[in-house]
Formats: sequence, C-alpha cells, structure tokens
Amino acid sequence: MSSTDPKPVRLRLDPLGYENLRQVVLRRDGWRCQSCGSMSNLEVHHQQFRSHSGDDSEENLITLCTICHSETHNTVTLHGQKQP
Repeated sequence: MSSTDPKPVRLRLDPLGYENLRQVVLRRDGWRCQSCGSMSNLEVHHQQFRSHSGDDSEENLITLCTICHSETHNTVTLHGQKQP
C-alpha cells in the first residue's frame, strides 16, 4: 500500500463552460484589470496555472489586461516561483 496521497482531480471545463465562467469572472472584477485598472484588452488569468494543477474555477481566475497578464507570466522563475 502506498503512503502517497493520490493527486486531487482538478476541474477543467469544456470550451462553452469555460467561456461562461470567463464572463462570470469579468463581471465579478467589474471589467477591469485587477492589477492596473485598465478596461481594455482584458484576459482571464489562472492564478495557479493549469500546468501546475490549477482549476478552471472562479476562485482561481482573475481579470488582467494583456500587458499585466504578459508581465505576470514573465515574472515566473525557472523554479515556478514569482520573483518579488
């Protein structure tokens, strides 16, 4: 018997379900980038990346503009940790 816990099952939505959730997140965040306040070129960002077992859930998503979204991804180090 293994002493390791099984990996938790992550929530991953189909394209239509994801688009509906994306709209919920954009409305929740007031159609504004949660980093700079911009109201244009908005995207929904997984705070815990899908590649790191992040869910497609409202709690894991945040609205960012394309610039802030790009900067967020560019601050990730090789070890997967954000730089200060």
